[in-house]
Amino acid sequence: MLRSNVSIRFLILIACLGLIVPGAQSQVPHLKKQGTATQLIVDGRPFLVLGGELHNSSSSNLEYMKPIWPRMVDLNFNTVLAALSWETIEPVEGEFDFRLVDGLIQDARRHDLRLIFLWFGSWKNGMSSYMPMWVKKDYRRFPRVKIEDGRTIEVLSTLSDASRDADAKAYAALMRHIKAVDGDEHTVIMMQVENEVGVRGDSRDRCDAANEAFTADVPSALMDYLVENKNNMTADLRTRWEAQGFPESGSWEEVFGEVPKTVEAFMAWHYATYIDHVTAAGKAEYDLPMFVNAWLSSDDGTPGDWPSGGPLPQVMDIWLAGAPHIDMLTPDIYQPNFAEWCERYTQLGNPLFIPETRSGGENPFYAFGQHDAIGNSPFAVDSLRNPADTDLAKTYAVLEQIAPLILEHQGKGEMAGLLLDEENPSVTAELGGYELEISLDTVFGWKAKRGYGLIISLGNGEFLGAGNGFRVLFKPKAPATGLVGIGPVDEGTFVNGKWIPGRRLNGDETDQGERWRISAGWRSRDITIQRVTVYPYE
Repeated sequence: MLRSNVSIRFLILIACLGLIVPGAQSQVPHLKKQGTATQLIVDGRPFLVLGGELHNSSSSNLEYMKPIWPRMVDLNFNTVLAALSWETIEPVEGEFDFRLVDGLIQDARRHDLRLIFLWFGSWKNGMSSYMPMWVKKDYRRFPRVKIEDGRTIEVLSTLSDASRDADAKAYAALMRHIKAVDGDEHTVIMMQVENEVGVRGDSRDRCDAANEAFTADVPSALMDYLVENKNNMTADLRTRWEAQGFPESGSWEEVFGEVPKTVEAFMAWHYATYIDHVTAAGKAEYDLPMFVNAWLSSDDGTPGDWPSGGPLPQVMDIWLAGAPHIDMLTPDIYQPNFAEWCERYTQLGNPLFIPETRSGGENPFYAFGQHDAIGNSPFAVDSLRNPADTDLAKTYAVLEQIAPLILEHQGKGEMAGLLLDEENPSVTAELGGYELEISLDTVFGWKAKRGYGLIISLGNGEFLGAGNGFRVLFKPKAPATGLVGIGPVDEGTFVNGKWIPGRRLNGDETDQGERWRISAGWRSRDITIQRVTVYPYE
């Protein structure tokens, strides 16, 4: 990361060498399309977020953070996700305190790390525990959600303009300040607006204003959007609308049916429009990429078991209609079906960014290789012990080496990611004019229990692979016939972007020249990077 104390002479030199883009330092971080992918551009170049999210309260104290920053470096992060709460930013209405913000930015710079701030404003995990005391105490001005049993819960109602506008004012002040102190350095590269929003303990808000809105007509802005995008919707919402005969007006139940998911759609609209108002106020001050994240739903429950109304796939159309200023809807993936959730969150052109997940090392390969993800960020990373020896650190060390290649090939159909286990032991992919049969690695009767990684087609029959526990059989892509032979296979590393070959692999390491084996050795946790060249023959 270039810093302001870099000499003018050095800047001119590296500019002449083409290592920076003219005017890049003045470019605000932003999103840009490359083929079918969406990339995050930082200082004029695509940036792959190899991140980690801190515990909720860690970033509330600079002294507490002092020993944590070096551990983030040991984990091979380039980005840290850290919370900022409304209660610390605006402890007294209209009086803002940004000392914590400034300290976090300065400390991140000292450790050569980027930041993504998480705005815990009106909601966090569906609740409203991070709002200031002056908001908490004035419950008539800032009304709460009422649930079915008549109780009021500590959750700000989305039906309150006063709450929305107060949050927007604070968020706008925060973004204005970040621009003032970081608009040239770009330490802060994205913002999350609120956190895992939705009503918990009931399917919807049942305050008087919410009851009135639920029985009223679906807002025309939403109906206009749905009519315009009728043939480009998620199957879930379109099926329910179709079952009602595609009405273009009516109450929520008249348009979408009398089902629990209709209530979830109702809440989604009100969360989306509330948060969009907050987001727009922030973007007007400093137009960084901004996203919202979701507590995921489950198959064995109903809305309210998870936060009802959050940015989930089943209400993605409603969020896209109600929150046009939000750049991404993002999943917090703790459930075991990681690949399925990645697939669902790339519907309708939504870019994939994973702000929270488990800290294992295999999933990032799949997200980057298969879905052109912008970034990956396990949660509670400040709790990891011996960080340099974790699977996550090993994965990020490899991904850092191959990040330029990943970014170069995103959106072009030249990469594949894979997650294999005993239930799903194989997968096929078409890359570089060949069909690849990818399966769990097997040798001498031993079979890997899991395999993970990514493969990039470099062109002219050359492929790069990274990961562990899998092997590849190359076949001609139909309708071509014949056989495919394996040429040189080199293990190696990238040092300062240059490929440094290590062992030339053959024999047992390539199944006697029949398969490409991306395996670091029996039961090894290490990850290997290899390059192979293949060729057709009769």
